[in-house]
Amino acid sequence: MEYRLATSGDASAIAFLHAASWRAHYRGAYSDAFLDGDVVSDRVSVWTERLAVPQADRCTLVAEAGGEVVGFAHTILGEDPRWGALLENLHVSRSLHRRGVGTKLMSGTARVVLERAPSQGLHLWVLEQNTTGQAFYRALGGTYVESAPVLAPGGEPGRLAGRPWRLRFVWPDPKLLLDDRTAPAS
Repeated sequence: MEYRLATSGDASAIAFLHAASWRAHYRGAYSDAFLDGDVVSDRVSVWTERLAVPQADRCTLVAEAGGEVVGFAHTILGEDPRWGALLENLHVSRSLHRRGVGTKLMSGTARVVLERAPSQGLHLWVLEQNTTGQAFYRALGGTYVESAPVLAPGGEPGRLAGRPWRLRFVWPDPKLLLDDRTAPAS
């Protein structure tokens, strides 16, 4: 398994993994019409734009096995004045769950935050229905601090199924996530 910074050439692979993950885990929060319809084109558009030009306040890490992107983590530094950097996306290929890939991506994310914005904490949002994700974040020392309504993908309310909620988990000190076996990300 190789962990590295994403490039613009990774946009499609990340988008397809992102869409597959949403289809598998976001049913009930996102509408079936969106998940079964234009989720792939939506994610391709988002990732093509995100990775087109590197930005100092953003970082996307990928986990790669055999030349294939099997996981990724996307972080926005300074996203929140109180909680710091936002881990906006963390997805791992379903076949590799519980094999340490997510943990290594979290560690790499923490390393990026500590290198680029050492005074910031790290936070993320997880769907209320994603109890497996919540358990994973708690096991990594994350603390649940609040909940809020889920934001519709692309700002289109019709992409939501009802009124789902999300939970914020925080790591005021990202050093708690470091794994010395993870190479520096930047």
